[in-house]
Amino acid sequence: MAISTESGNVWPRRKHASSFVIPSPVDHPKSRTAEESTREASRQGAKSAAVAFVVSSVPTLVAVRKIPWAKANLNHTGQALIICAATIATYFISADKAILQSARKNARYDGRD
Repeated sequence: MAISTESGNVWPRRKHASSFVIPSPVDHPKSRTAEESTREASRQGAKSAAVAFVVSSVPTLVAVRKIPWAKANLNHTGQALIICAATIATYFISADKAILQSARKNARYDGRD
């Protein structure tokens, strides 16, 4: 059950004889633009999420200490859910708006393609 010398020599030639080359998508300028817009959208979403965290946590924590209904019904988990829901929603909405704005800007025909 050994490989004969004739069939053993076919594999190395076939492995390197391919002339079909596919260019890397990283080399394409539009992929770099997409990568940059994604990075910028993530950065913008993080900034908006930080603001939303402060804006939602301060009233929530004050309400739990001052309002009797909130003091009786909102435990630590409820407070965290309120704050996290606002923060996460703001992140995704802001990032999505930035990506759509970048897509609109890059979708215009510039005559170079």
